[in-house]
Amino acid sequence: MELLTLLAGIGVLYCLGSLRVLKQYERGVTFFLGRYTGTKGPGLVFVPLFLAQQRKVSLRIVAMDIPPQDVITRDNVTLKVNAVLYMNVSSPEKAIISIENYLYATSQLAQTTLRSVLGEVELDELLADREKINGILKKIIDQRTESWGIEVSAVEVKDVDLPTEMKRAMARQAEAERERRAKVIAAQGELQASQTLADAARTLSTEPAAIQLRYLQTVTEIAAENNSTTLFPIPIEMFRPFLEIGRRSQEAEARGGTPAALPAPDLSSLLPRVEPERSEARKARTED
Repeated sequence: MELLTLLAGIGVLYCLGSLRVLKQYERGVTFFLGRYTGTKGPGLVFVPLFLAQQRKVSLRIVAMDIPPQDVITRDNVTLKVNAVLYMNVSSPEKAIISIENYLYATSQLAQTTLRSVLGEVELDELLADREKINGILKKIIDQRTESWGIEVSAVEVKDVDLPTEMKRAMARQAEAERERRAKVIAAQGELQASQTLADAARTLSTEPAAIQLRYLQTVTEIAAENNSTTLFPIPIEMFRPFLEIGRRSQEAEARGGTPAALPAPDLSSLLPRVEPERSEARKARTED
């Protein structure tokens, strides 16, 4: 009786020692006497003690940091580039049976793939088309790790460390490009302004009174600034007779004649008009 009780106790202890608990995101790859027997989990599983072994594998996505890599691009620019890789185990039995350490192997494969892919692109393409390069890296790494039971969900180039000389050259290039754009925009603005002014001049030329109104409006705008000095623009047509007389004088001198004299100015319009009645009254007051 005591022997049966002892055997029963040993059996209970053996069963309790053979129980394993796997979490929802874990799977257990079981080997019985060294032979793969299946993948178990999640929950409570029975693994015979001393006869079977179990390797736990997590199915969660792992964010793996790729260390900075020295890369020489196709246009011979030396860079330091690092990236991040997102992966998860899709087949636990392959991840345990096909490869010794799937995390280390995936990290090494990502580093070599990053160097080889970036060595085939130019610097401008690396900086401008990161999405394209990320897609190429993901495709290559995913194809090579598929037989290991690994699924790569994304690969992202995280940081590109440029040499100081290259940063200065890129800054000068960007500054020159912005100056070129500024000059082009200013030239386009001048062209549009000249076209608008030409249209306005044609419109004003149809109505002579419009030019005078525009002149008065300009004077009003100048006076509104509380300036102590006001400039009145004089039309060039007022000086045209004097210019014509000067030209004729030069022609007469060239022919040996007498230069034409300037016409006597008519000042009668500038003198005040005196009415006869008022003038007689003034004379009467003088005589008195």
